[in-house]
Amino acid sequence: MSRGKKLDIFIGTDLSDSWVQVSSLRKTKILDEDLEPSKHQLFFSKEKRKGKTVTLVGEFMISKERASTLLKSLKKKLGCGGTYKNNFMEFQGELKEKLRPLLIEQGFKFKSKH
Repeated sequence: MSRGKKLDIFIGTDLSDSWVQVSSLRKTKILDEDLEPSKHQLFFSKEKRKGKTVTLVGEFMISKERASTLLKSLKKKLGCGGTYKNNFMEFQGELKEKLRPLLIEQGFKFKSKH
């Protein structure tokens, strides 16, 4: 009795031990220049870290120095702590309603429904 053909799992595969260099381009672009605040499309995100709420806003396409000065002024106006990581600003607490007018005052725009 024949149960059919055996499956050939090695069709189109190369099982060599050598390294392969990926030649595709990166999907994300790293900008050398700062974008104007009016060209940003920011959005808010809320996360829980160690039981506490953190408000994330981004993605900023500005230099790290400019971002740190903006972050410092926002933290001073809001009276909270925060940091700048991976082009996002993180603020301690739920500050979406207080943060939006301050960023609009600086000239930044938001995505719809954010």
